[in-house]
Amino acid sequence: MSQSCCIVVCRATSSVYMNRLPLSKLRSRGSVQMECTSKWQQGFPLEEVLREVHECGTKKHPQSALEQAVESMGAHLSAYTSREHTAYYMKTLAKDLPKAVELLAEVVQSSSLSEADIELQRSVVLRELEEVQGSLQDVCLDVLHATAFQGTPLGHSVIGPSANARTLTRNDLVEYINSHYKAPRMVLATAGGVNHDELVGLAKQHFSGVSFEYEGDAVPVLSPCRFTGSEIRMRDDAMPLAHIAIAVEGAGVASPDIVPLMVANSIIGSYDITFGGGKAVTPKIVRDVCSKYIYDKCPAVSAVGPIEQVPDYNRMRSAMYWLRF
Repeated sequence: MSQSCCIVVCRATSSVYMNRLPLSKLRSRGSVQMECTSKWQQGFPLEEVLREVHECGTKKHPQSALEQAVESMGAHLSAYTSREHTAYYMKTLAKDLPKAVELLAEVVQSSSLSEADIELQRSVVLRELEEVQGSLQDVCLDVLHATAFQGTPLGHSVIGPSANARTLTRNDLVEYINSHYKAPRMVLATAGGVNHDELVGLAKQHFSGVSFEYEGDAVPVLSPCRFTGSEIRMRDDAMPLAHIAIAVEGAGVASPDIVPLMVANSIIGSYDITFGGGKAVTPKIVRDVCSKYIYDKCPAVSAVGPIEQVPDYNRMRSAMYWLRF
């Protein structure tokens, strides 16, 4: 039986080539990830539109040909955008790694960016935005980010406001690609039945044309992101349910504490007092975590819906101070 693999771009690296494109040394899966996200978009859904347009085909493979090439390998091609990175990835058989890397390189570097595709995907993004705005849970978490990281790039929504999506042009996308799709901000990673030396050769073959130079040496600078204890309320008593979120500052992705924190999160998981529970999650564990690690913090709070009974922010802050006792 042939082994499978996945291709992705990520931040962990072990090899760097002439154009400074980092490669990971993982032994399975594969993807291309870029540090091009809502942090850099200034409220415009650039990556959302680009991600959709990239899947509409390339200069060499129109959409139907691209879909046929992926399906002929029995592979899966997809992409996603978060506040931290954008990723284009494929899951395929290990023997098809050369073709998979070639297709990923095409998608990232040679998108057709036709006006027709942009208009089509603009409507897709607008529909996604309507769906997000119709989900109070998504709205609550979006405004939580907006107040927690107010005045910083991390406060931007991944999709952005609909007004920006409607005014986006092809020139905006081209300028964004030329400014941000650079080799030092990309990572090519694989996992599964893949040989690292083979990946090195494929990277040289298909990604050597990715530039590492910025026009006029104008390297984009990201404004510092800082957490602000604050609140935002959107009261509407006509809504059937209230959605409330509270957050405290945690470890960032570059912090050495992020891995232990993720392990702890996986062990404890979600907690609801109505759940049956298990050995790893008990009311005492949750209480101990709250009283020993998140007491006396300035929280960020967002509330949407019939929220008349939500306490004043200063009362919540005071209650967190007394948690230490």
